[in-house]
Amino acid sequence: MADVSAGTPAPPEQVVLLDDDGRPIGVADKAAVHGASTPRHLAFSCYGFDRAGRLLVTRRARDKRTFPGVRTNTCCGHPAPGEPMEDAIRRRLVDELGLGAVDLRLVLPDFAYRASAGGVEENELCPVYVCTLVGEPRPRPDEVDSVEWWSWEAFLAAARLDDDLSPWARLQAPLLDARRDAWGRRPA
Repeated sequence: MADVSAGTPAPPEQVVLLDDDGRPIGVADKAAVHGASTPRHLAFSCYGFDRAGRLLVTRRARDKRTFPGVRTNTCCGHPAPGEPMEDAIRRRLVDELGLGAVDLRLVLPDFAYRASAGGVEENELCPVYVCTLVGEPRPRPDEVDSVEWWSWEAFLAAARLDDDLSPWARLQAPLLDARRDAWGRRPA
């Protein structure tokens, strides 16, 4: 059977728009929604650790529209309309880093933030997950400029010092640290 999708451009990535209480109110193209005044939408952050307890820290690609070139947690993204959050996280980990995830756990279900840089605002309800990563990182250059393995203490120190870390990671780090017992292990 012939592949009718060959040569057809992929449909635009969509995000789920939310009201102030976090209820879905619609969808919008991701490329069109991020601007100087971004409507609230659903996202996620994932902190991936290796079996030794080191955190995989990524530097966002320098040509990304939002927060280019900053260091951040392992993976961020947006679930597609109707896509389960855990599936979206696994999809982005594979797509951006070539990694699998086990022991994926929701740690901060109600995390939300607003931040701006370079004329683009983020306005997200952004549940935060932790996981154990499977495989060796193979970053996709249009998404991830570089990767590094950090101790949890080094990440916390960077968050306190505002050391070239994304605004959401700076906010999430102390909240995650306060919930370390909920993770089921203590990272190195």
